[in-house]
Amino acid sequence: MILSNTEMEVLLPEMILVVGIVLAILVPNIGDAKFRIPLTRVRVPIFVGGTRLKATSDPRLPATISITAFSLAMFFSFFGVSADSSAVEIGGVLAVNSFSRMMSFVFYAALLLAAVAANYRLPARPSARAPHERDSAAQAERLVRSLMDNRRQVDFHILLMMVGLGMSLMAMASNLFFMFVAIELASLASYILVAFHKEEAVGGEAGAKYFIVGSVASATGIYGMSLVYLWAGDLDFDALAASWAAMDGYDPLAVIGLGLMLVAFGFKVSAAPFHLAAPDAYAGASSPVAGVLATASKAMGFVALLRVLLHVAMPDEGEAIWFVLLALIAIVTMTWGNLAALTSENPKRMLAYSSVAHAGYMLAALAAVGSGLGDDSTTRLVLVAIIFHLSVLVLFKLGAFLVLGLLETEGRSHRLEDLHGLAHRDPLVAGSMFIFMLSLAGVPPLSGFLSKLLMINGIINISAGTGSTSADAIVPWAESVDPVFWLAVAIVLNSALSLFYYLRIALVMFFETPESTKPLRRATHLRNSIVALAFLTLAFGIGSGADFLLELVQNAVSAF
Repeated sequence: MILSNTEMEVLLPEMILVVGIVLAILVPNIGDAKFRIPLTRVRVPIFVGGTRLKATSDPRLPATISITAFSLAMFFSFFGVSADSSAVEIGGVLAVNSFSRMMSFVFYAALLLAAVAANYRLPARPSARAPHERDSAAQAERLVRSLMDNRRQVDFHILLMMVGLGMSLMAMASNLFFMFVAIELASLASYILVAFHKEEAVGGEAGAKYFIVGSVASATGIYGMSLVYLWAGDLDFDALAASWAAMDGYDPLAVIGLGLMLVAFGFKVSAAPFHLAAPDAYAGASSPVAGVLATASKAMGFVALLRVLLHVAMPDEGEAIWFVLLALIAIVTMTWGNLAALTSENPKRMLAYSSVAHAGYMLAALAAVGSGLGDDSTTRLVLVAIIFHLSVLVLFKLGAFLVLGLLETEGRSHRLEDLHGLAHRDPLVAGSMFIFMLSLAGVPPLSGFLSKLLMINGIINISAGTGSTSADAIVPWAESVDPVFWLAVAIVLNSALSLFYYLRIALVMFFETPESTKPLRRATHLRNSIVALAFLTLAFGIGSGADFLLELVQNAVSAF
C-alpha cells in the first residue's frame, strides 16, 4: 500500500519512531568494514561492520536517538490534537484524528520521561574498560556492570520506541484485530523492559510473572475476539457497533466474546481481580519502566475499553449489559488498591496499589456511562474527565516514580526507610514528591483534585434527578437515589482513605531522620524533569493551565 501525502503527514510521529528504531539498530554498527569485489583487489567500503567508528561507538548514542525521536513525535502529535477533528482513514484499519493524537501525545510524553530517567538508572559510560588482573573484585564487578550497561543501551531504547509505536497505533486503530496486534506489540516490549535489569533477581522474577499472566490475559482476549468475529463476521468497530445495535436480545457469542476481551483489558488497566501481577511487576522493574506501566500502559488499556464498551457495546438507550459488572469491579478495584497500599512498606508497591485504586476511579466513571441514565452531554463530560485524568496522571504518578528512580541510582527505593529524611538531603526533590502525593490523593487545587472532581461531577450529573425530592430524611432519599450515585460516594471515601498512605510518605520525608546525610546525586536532567512535573501538576490544577489542557481534551473527545 502506497501512502498519500496526507496520510504520510498525519502518520509523521509514527514514521519518526520507525526511523528512530532503524537508526538505533544501524548507527551503532557503522564501522570501517570493506567488501572485496571478487577476482579483483578492489575493496569497497560498506560501513556496516568492522571496527566501529569513534562517533558511532559512543554508548550514549542510542539514548540520544530515542530522546530525539520521542521529542519530535510528541511535538507533531501536539499539533494533531488541536487540528481539525475529522478523521483521516488509512487502509481501513487506522483513523487518525485529534483523539488518537491526544493519546499519542500522552504516550510519548511518558516514554520520553522514561528515556531521560534511564540515562541515570542505566548509565552509559564512554570510558568503561575491561577489568585488569590488578583490579579488586569490587572494582572488577563495577567495570563489568558498566560494560553490560553500555551493551544494553541499544536494546533498551529500541524496546522503548517499540512500546511507543505499539501504543500510538493502538490509539488510531479502527479495527479490533489491528488494535489487538498493536497492543501486543507494546505489551511484548514492556514485558522485556520489566525484566531488563537481569542482574537483579527480583527483576527477572517480576518479568516472568508479568509475562505469564499477561500472555494468558492476551490469549483470553484474542479468543474473545475470535468469538466476536464468528458472531459478526467483521472486526471493524463501526460494523461491530451496527451488529450490536441490530441484535435482537443478546447473542451468546457476542456476550461471551465481550466478557473475555474485558478480562484482557482488565489486566492492562490493573483492575481487580486481574491486577495481581502488577505490584510485583512495578516493584521488580526499574522506576522509569514502572512509571510507564502506571501511566502509558494504563492509558492504553482504557482507550481499548472505551473503544469496545462505548463504541461497540453501548446501546442507543437503556442500560448496557456490562454496567453492573463494571460498577462492581470498579468499587472492588479502588477499595482493594487503597487497602493494600495502606499495609505496604515498599514505596514502589505502594504506588502500584495506588495505580490499581486510580483504575477503579476511572472504571466507576465509565460504568456510570453504561447506566443509560445520561445523555450525550453527560457522556461527553465523563469522557473528558477520564482522558483528563489519564493525561495529568503522567505528571504526578510518573513524577513520583522518577523521584524513586533518583533514589534508585544509589541502590535505594525498595524500602520506606529509603525516603526517611529526604527533605533534609534534598528539599527540592522532597517538595516535588510531596506535591505528587497530594495530587494523587486529590487535594485541591492540584490537577489530581480537578480530575477526580470532574469524574465525580460527571457521575452525579448522570444520576441527577433520580432521588425523591419530597423525602424529608436521609434514609428515604438514599433509598430513592439511583445506585450510580454511590459510585461517586465510593470515589470520595476511597480518596479520603488514600490520604493515610500518601501523607505517610510526606511524614517520613520531612520528620524522620535520614539513614544517610549525603546529598542526592545531581542527575541534572532527571532532577529538572521532576521539578518541571511538580510545576505542571500545580499549573494544571485550578486556573488557566487547566483550562488550556481541558480545551485540548474536549477537542479530542469530540473526535472519539
